[in-house]
Amino acid sequence: MPPRRGPETRLKRAGWWWALGLLTAVVVLTLLLPRGRSAELPLSDFEAALARGQVQTAVISYQSGTAVVTGQLNAEPYRTRTLAADPLLTLDALQARGVNVSYAAPPRFSALGVVSVLLTLALIAGLVVVLLRGRQGGGNDAAGSFGRSKAAVIGEGQIKLSFSDVAGCDEAKADLHEVVDFLRQPDKYHQLGARIPHGVLLVGPPGSGKTLLAKAVAGEARVPYFSISGSDFVEMFVGVGAARVRDLFDQARKSAPCIVFIDEIDAVGRKRGVSLQGGNDEREQTLNQLLVEMDGFGSGQEVIILAATNRPDVLDAALLRPGRFDRQVVVDAPDVRGREMILRIHARKKPLDPGVDLGVVARRTAGMVGADLENLLNEAALLAARSGRGRITARDVDEARDRVLMGPERRSLVVREADRKVTAYHEVGHALAAQLLPHADKAHKLTIVPRGRSLGSALYTPEDRMHHTRAALLDRLCVALAGHAAEQVATGQITTGAANDFQQATTLAWRMVTEWGMSDVGQLALAQESAGYLGYGPAQSQYSDHTAQRIDAAVAELLNTQYGRALTLLQEHVHLLHRLTDELVARESLSGEDLQTVLAGGLLPPLDPEHRSSDGPAPAAHLKPGPA
Repeated sequence: MPPRRGPETRLKRAGWWWALGLLTAVVVLTLLLPRGRSAELPLSDFEAALARGQVQTAVISYQSGTAVVTGQLNAEPYRTRTLAADPLLTLDALQARGVNVSYAAPPRFSALGVVSVLLTLALIAGLVVVLLRGRQGGGNDAAGSFGRSKAAVIGEGQIKLSFSDVAGCDEAKADLHEVVDFLRQPDKYHQLGARIPHGVLLVGPPGSGKTLLAKAVAGEARVPYFSISGSDFVEMFVGVGAARVRDLFDQARKSAPCIVFIDEIDAVGRKRGVSLQGGNDEREQTLNQLLVEMDGFGSGQEVIILAATNRPDVLDAALLRPGRFDRQVVVDAPDVRGREMILRIHARKKPLDPGVDLGVVARRTAGMVGADLENLLNEAALLAARSGRGRITARDVDEARDRVLMGPERRSLVVREADRKVTAYHEVGHALAAQLLPHADKAHKLTIVPRGRSLGSALYTPEDRMHHTRAALLDRLCVALAGHAAEQVATGQITTGAANDFQQATTLAWRMVTEWGMSDVGQLALAQESAGYLGYGPAQSQYSDHTAQRIDAAVAELLNTQYGRALTLLQEHVHLLHRLTDELVARESLSGEDLQTVLAGGLLPPLDPEHRSSDGPAPAAHLKPGPA
C-alpha cells in the first residue's frame, strides 16, 4: 500500500497547481490581447499634422462627451482625444484637408475581457484559500505555523543508549526501571488498576546526567522519544507557547507508548503570579496549557513525561502535585565510586597508559559531575595528541585536571623571585597545616606555577562525608587561614594574596553560626532571612540588631581563634615550613608523597633538570566549598 500523504504534502501540491494555472492564464492573455496598439498623440500635435495634410484616415467614436480619434498619420497608427463638439472634427473640415473619415460605435465589453476578469478573480480567490489552509495547518491557532511544536522526534529503537551507559546514579536508575517496565508491559499494570506516574521530574546539578538518563529510559523501553527545551515553548506572541504545547501532546498521543522529555522545565514552569508584567503574560498561559494537557492523560494513556531542572524550588506548586509530576528523582553529584565508574565508561574508547589509575583520579575529583569528568578525559586526550603520544598518561590526566579547574599554565608570566618565595610560603602554610591537623583533608599536591589568576595552588584529597563535625569544620577554617599566617611567620609581613581565603573562611564561619548552630548564639535557623552576608542568599534580615551583633561577634571569634591556632601551629613547625618552601621554590611542584617524605625527615630525590615538577602540576582550591 502506498504511503498516505499528509495534509502538508497535499497543501504543497495544491499550491503548485494554482501557480501553474496562474502562469497558464498569463501566457494565454498575452497571446490573445491585440498587439501593436497606437500610441496616444497629443491634441496639439494632431492639429498641426492635420494642418500640414499629414493625416490620411480618421475613425471617430464618441464616449460620454469625448471624441476618440484613431487612424493613420504618415502611414503610422495614432490615437488622440478631444471634445465631442470640437469644430476640427466636423465632416466638412476633415474632408477639406483630404482625410478619409469614418465613424465607429462606442466599444463594449468583449468576451475576452470578461473571461480575463473572471479568471483573475478566480486565481485571487484560490490563492486566498491556499493561504488560509496553510495557517490552519500550523496547529489551529492564530499564530499559524508558529504553533507547531519544535520537539526533536527520535523513532522507536533508534536510541542505542541503555542504563549500562549511565553510571554514578544507581538510585535514580532503580526509580526509573518501573517506568521502563510499564512502557514495555502496560497491560500488566492496567489489569491491576495501577496508575503509572504521568510525570517524573529529574532534579540535579548541571551536568549530572539528567538528559542522558532520560535517553537511556527511551533506549531501554524502545519507544519513540520527543525531546524539547522549556524555552522552545515561549515566544513573544501571546498564545504561541500554548499552541506548541497542544501540538506536542497531540503528537505524543498518536505515538503512544512514548516518552516526552522537557529539558530545563523551569523556563516555562516557574511560579505564577510573580511576574513583573502581571499574571496574563505568555509564559503563564503556556504553563496553564501544560497543566491542562498533563491532566488530560488518563490511566490508560501510555505517555510518560520526563522533565529536568536544577531549580525545583522555583517550580509552580500545581505542576508538582500528584497526577502531574508524581515523582522527583534526584540525580546528584556522584560519590567516589560513581566517579570511577563514569571515568571507566568515558575511557572505553580512549587508549590509557597502564600507569593511569582511575580510582586515584576519582578520589582527586571530588565534587565533579559526569560532564566534568568527560571533559577532563577529553582534555587529557587532546594533550596526548598534541604531544604526539599514542596513549594517555597520568601526567596528561593531571595536566587536564589543572586546565579544567584553573586554565592553562602561564609560563610566560614574569614573576619576581620575591613574589615566588611569598607564594611558596603561602601554599606550604596551607598544606603543612592540613598535614598536621587530625580532621583536615590532606594535601596531595602543591604548585607555584601560575594558572589563570592564581600564582599558586594547593590540591587536597577530600573524603566523601555525609556529616561534617564541628571539629572538622574548625580544622578547615584553620587550614584556610594558614596561608596568611605562614606569610607572617616566615617574612614578618602580610600580603593581599589571602583575599579569597578570607572570603571562603568567613562564609563557612557564617554558616556554622546561622545554619548549623555551632556557636554560642544558639541553635537558631537564622540563615533563611540573614544570609545576605557576603552575598549569600537574600539580603534582608528579620531578627533584632542585638542578634545581628551576636552573630557578627561569633563569626569574628571563630575566625580570630583559628587564625591564632594556625600561627601557633606554624611557629612550632617553622623548620618544616622553611624546608618545604625551599623545595617548592626549587621544584615548582610537590606531590603528596614529597610532603610525607619531608615531614618524616627524609630527603627528596635529585631534581630532574628537564622536568622541575616531581609529579606534574595540580589543580587546587585552598578551601573547598562548605557542606550543603
